[in-house]
Amino acid sequence: QVQLVESGGGLVQAGGSLTLSCEASGRTFSTNAMGWFRQALGKERQFVAAISGGGANTYADSVKGRFTISRDTARNTVYLHMNSLKPEDTGVYYCAARGRTNVVSSWPSLYDFWGQGTQVTVSS
Repeated sequence: QVQLVESGGGLVQAGGSLTLSCEASGRTFSTNAMGWFRQALGKERQFVAAISGGGANTYADSVKGRFTISRDTARNTVYLHMNSLKPEDTGVYYCAARGRTNVVSSWPSLYDFWGQGTQVTVSS
């Protein structure tokens, strides 16, 4: 059974930093695209960042220069390093994996596996 488990969320002041982790189990995703999405209360889930099987990254414009996605294939883990956090970054952050491709996408519907989410709250 495939599982993606996020961790690292919490409460942080504006300008602070957090690092989220997403550990996969049940199969390896070392050659698959993986992504991070977030969902604020009452809003649709939105793309944050993604990383291809080869390590190429893509980011939403709202987080470029502040967030970095990385992966440790040996640990089957993807990270989201978040700096200069803003109140508008608040939301539940979800890790996702594409099951059959290493091509990144910003469309949630193209991801096959999802974690349960971790809450990030940025206070002003």
